[in-house]
Amino acid sequence: MDATRRSLLGLALAAPLANGLARPAAPPLLLPREAAPGVDPAGYLVSEKYDGARASWDGRALRFRSGLPVPAPAWFTAHLPPQPLDGELWLARVQFETLSGIVRRQQPRDDEWRQLHYMVFEQPGGAGDFTQRAARLRVLARDLAWPQLAAVEQAPVSDSAALQRRLDAVVRAGGEGLVLHRADAAYRTGRSDVLLKLKPLNDAEAVVIAQQPGQGRLAGRMGALRVRGEDGSEFLIGTGFTDAQRDHPPPPGSVLTYTYRGTTAQGVPRFASFLRLRDGL
Repeated sequence: MDATRRSLLGLALAAPLANGLARPAAPPLLLPREAAPGVDPAGYLVSEKYDGARASWDGRALRFRSGLPVPAPAWFTAHLPPQPLDGELWLARVQFETLSGIVRRQQPRDDEWRQLHYMVFEQPGGAGDFTQRAARLRVLARDLAWPQLAAVEQAPVSDSAALQRRLDAVVRAGGEGLVLHRADAAYRTGRSDVLLKLKPLNDAEAVVIAQQPGQGRLAGRMGALRVRGEDGSEFLIGTGFTDAQRDHPPPPGSVLTYTYRGTTAQGVPRFASFLRLRDGL
């Protein structure tokens, strides 16, 4: 994360927990930027963007991106190696809501966790460039021979047209999008151009500031959320919510993900729509 600005992530993680305890520090991770339209994939390795729950393993504990511990069964973490890993806890395409319910359950159920996969795509602090780190992850997954841990497939793509064809194929199959990682990049943390996400819709995170009352059909319910984006801009999100979410909207301080299609001349996201609450909050 850019140290020169006060990010929404830092603001949210600095907030105290409901029971008065300090929120654990978020692990330093590499975060993607949005890929520009028609991005040239030369110099990148490309993988599917798995719509799961980001989870980092430091060799002893498995944590959400927020820093909160993942309530995984002991047998699950016992299979993980002593080396740090970064990846996604994943169930299947178009199964994020089910996955989210499984990994948030404070009393984990073995039958549910045996359906999950830990899709690893990075070695935090690993030596060498990304091509070398990805190769080591493949060897690690092969040597562990545990079907629930898999190294995400990374491959070069010839040009922008081929990249678009691959994106279209992944999305048609129910996938979320693609990730492009500079093949020659040393390991780093924070939001960076060495990691790009390519999706049919842009997405970003924002902190909930306030709830706006609904009108008409939505009278007596939440009509929209006023949020603050990463750049400090404030705007309303009024679509994408279920009736249940309108009856019990996320409180101020919550961090949510929203989708949008470009921005206005003033930098406000166009057609902002609620996607989900962030993992671990």
